[in-house]
Amino acid sequence: MKRSSGILLPVSALPSNYGIGTFGKAAFEFVDFLKDAGQTWWQILPLSTTGYGNSPYQSFSAFAGNPYLIDLDILIEQNLLEKSEVLAIDFGDNPSRIDYGKLYEKRNSLLVLAAKRGLNQAQAEFRDFKVQNSDWLNDFAIFMVLKEKFNMVSWQDWTDFDLRNCHSESVKRATELYQKEVEVICYIQFLFFQQWQRIREYATKCNVKILGDIPLYVSLDSADVWSNPKYFQLNDDRIPVEVSGVPPDYFTADGQLWSNPLYDWEKLHEENYSWWVDRISFSSKIYDALRIDHFRGIESYWSVPYGEKTAINGRWIQGPGMDLISVLKAEFPEFIFVAEDLGYQTPEVQQLLADSGFPGMNVLQLAFDYRDSGNPLPHEYTRNSVCYVGTHDNAPIMLWKATAREQDIKNAQLYFGLNEQEGFNWGFIRAGLGSVSDLFVAQMQDYLGLAENSRINKPGIVADNWEWRLLENQLSTELSKKIKMYTDMFGRT
Repeated sequence: MKRSSGILLPVSALPSNYGIGTFGKAAFEFVDFLKDAGQTWWQILPLSTTGYGNSPYQSFSAFAGNPYLIDLDILIEQNLLEKSEVLAIDFGDNPSRIDYGKLYEKRNSLLVLAAKRGLNQAQAEFRDFKVQNSDWLNDFAIFMVLKEKFNMVSWQDWTDFDLRNCHSESVKRATELYQKEVEVICYIQFLFFQQWQRIREYATKCNVKILGDIPLYVSLDSADVWSNPKYFQLNDDRIPVEVSGVPPDYFTADGQLWSNPLYDWEKLHEENYSWWVDRISFSSKIYDALRIDHFRGIESYWSVPYGEKTAINGRWIQGPGMDLISVLKAEFPEFIFVAEDLGYQTPEVQQLLADSGFPGMNVLQLAFDYRDSGNPLPHEYTRNSVCYVGTHDNAPIMLWKATAREQDIKNAQLYFGLNEQEGFNWGFIRAGLGSVSDLFVAQMQDYLGLAENSRINKPGIVADNWEWRLLENQLSTELSKKIKMYTDMFGRT
């Protein structure tokens, strides 16, 4: 990875008239902004469907795209929707926040309408899409159709035993019975990836690369677990034996109970990690690089008995380590991986990162948090790393300034030479751009100097996350010029 920089902004946070950021005009304009600002990377969050808590890290599929991100104006241009049909929908009246409740109630009906119209037009491109994605698309489509038939409850609570347990003959009969609904789901996915591919192509022309993101784990209520239970630690009734999380630390007294099913790494090893290879292969076609969330879980993972209310009573269990990583490196020798190696560190995790050759992550604001002294300062960084002011799990830097301990702020001011004339946020940005790390990334909120109500996610809290949105006209020519000046100064263009 050459010396460069980028901006972290979820697609969902782009401005639009339809309640959430999409693959429409604003996405192309943001690519233009990145180009003008001298940025090489657009880092995004997972593009997957959002489930519990609206988190893109708890999805109904490790492969399927989030239909909310499909741009409605493009569907109007394709004559799949009428403008009047779109204008009749209330998507919410707060352009700075996403109202997921209204999206859930209203948006899907428009996409179903568009898909039905698209299906009436014979398209070789759609047929090719189904063939190319048959290893996940069919399972996902019938899974989502059945979820709707069972009132969207988790597949574990479906009242039909054979469908609950994904018995092939029952699933085949259901697919035939609900063929039209299955085709609609497939076509919506076709629209999603068709629109995303246009953005990828435009970004490539502008010399902007996409840094994608995948969670280590998948959701229990997902097509992946439902259709491939052998790859997960489930009992004979397909109930998790133990689930994922992280232990208590300085920030969360009870730890974090994520409740994802844990992988059966022995079974995956027996099949040479074919499911993981398929997952990364898919990601390599839609991103230029990939951040693997919770990388330390590959070395060893926190395993919590199913049914626990907190993550306290867990234990560390050895993960696949280089056995998995060696397979991925052999299959994808040119693809760029970024290891999210934050959190509880051990010599074994550090050794795995070194053996993998993947760049790890450093977060500037965490280096000054008195609660955890284990985070390195910039003079301790190495080139093969990514430096962040903060990630989507951290407060934007001006919010950190408003809420952090006074001594932590003073320490940062002294270390970085922060001053009011330059601006607290710009001082942090200068420090990150000037670091030895090959890649520097800041949240868009940091460049804008935003604080209150601009945080994307607060780990351990379900409410009010993933809702922040950029407002129209917040991205100016003056801002892009200033970012480019700083970027040029530190040799990152």
